[in-house]
Amino acid sequence: MWKRKDAWVIRPPADHPMETRYKSLLESMVPPDPMTRLRLKRGSPKEEFPSLDGNYTCMAQVLDLHMYTRQFNRATESGVIFDDIIRPGLEDPGTRAGPLMVGCLAGDAQSYILFCAFFERIIEAYHSYKVDPQIIQQSDFNYDNLKGGDDFDHTYAVSCEVSAARCVEDYCFPTHISRGERRELLTLAKEALNELGKEFPGKLYSMEELNEEMKDKGIVMDAPSPLLMKSGVSRDWPDARALWVSEDGTLAIWFNMEDHLRLVSSRNDANIQEAFAAVCINILKVEALYKRLRHPFVWKPHLGWLVSSPAELGTGMKASITARLQHVYAHGRRDSILDRLRLRMEMADLPEMYKISNLQTIGLTEVEVTQLVVDGVKLLIRMEKRLETGGCIDDLVPAQK
Repeated sequence: MWKRKDAWVIRPPADHPMETRYKSLLESMVPPDPMTRLRLKRGSPKEEFPSLDGNYTCMAQVLDLHMYTRQFNRATESGVIFDDIIRPGLEDPGTRAGPLMVGCLAGDAQSYILFCAFFERIIEAYHSYKVDPQIIQQSDFNYDNLKGGDDFDHTYAVSCEVSAARCVEDYCFPTHISRGERRELLTLAKEALNELGKEFPGKLYSMEELNEEMKDKGIVMDAPSPLLMKSGVSRDWPDARALWVSEDGTLAIWFNMEDHLRLVSSRNDANIQEAFAAVCINILKVEALYKRLRHPFVWKPHLGWLVSSPAELGTGMKASITARLQHVYAHGRRDSILDRLRLRMEMADLPEMYKISNLQTIGLTEVEVTQLVVDGVKLLIRMEKRLETGGCIDDLVPAQK
């Protein structure tokens, strides 16, 4: 019987090691360079370098002429240039005594890749976390893994809030988004909410409807701040902005605000265990619905969930507890203690009340982020009790990590 010679056997294409190693990078390089399509009338990097005197943001700490020059002639495919990225920090330079701010916002998901040298320095400065492409951002939405979130001393801890932000693949982020894209996102949200409402009913409000129908519940949306307007986040306000509220009041979802969507669970007690559970359960449901609609959330293995601000990169999760901590706030070692706990302390709306929230959102799971807040607030309450009686808290101060 005739047999085919080995030379005629169809073989797979040769696998070249260097091509395999850089395959993802090569595939991401889509010619021509978007910058060549822009005709920007501007000078050299040295002539265009911004003044950073009196600027206390992370952006100002990181940015120098060398860094600016490296990023100067780059643009994402949607037209985001480096000056768009750093504009928020130039509009709001922060203060020496104020909370640390990143001073920059991504215009789209590609910004984090194209301007990676800048953003990785920002992440390290703000989160004290060094980005490593080999380390994958992990997630843990098992709310039962959170310990001690339901047994605060209610004499001190009075309320809590947990939120998770997400952005949708293939859409620009709020600083760079067009009106058409923003309206498409709201249409997409309505489709997802129709499905979610079958098992978790709620109602979607435009900003106009919100102000008219929910005044009696104390939910009134003020006009956006001038800084949000200057940065571009609140352009065309209130076009295509909306709020969905569940019937049981345990969950709200904001659309087209600082990010494409943000799930929020707020409580008038300090049971952050329940608030955390509400966000974890429903973020997974919403994520599945968007995937079914073929519009998944933006995720990169080494950065986690991509959102507008590098301050919330990774998990996109912020957890906070409002507590009576006036003695801790006035203590001379307050900033050092908060830095060691990786927490932020801000004045709340009520007198003698302070909002404690997490700084770090990347390099930790959702459970670990919230656990930082739970453990940190409990320690701060112990310090407050000690200070009320005139005691010393040196033995309670955590070691520098």
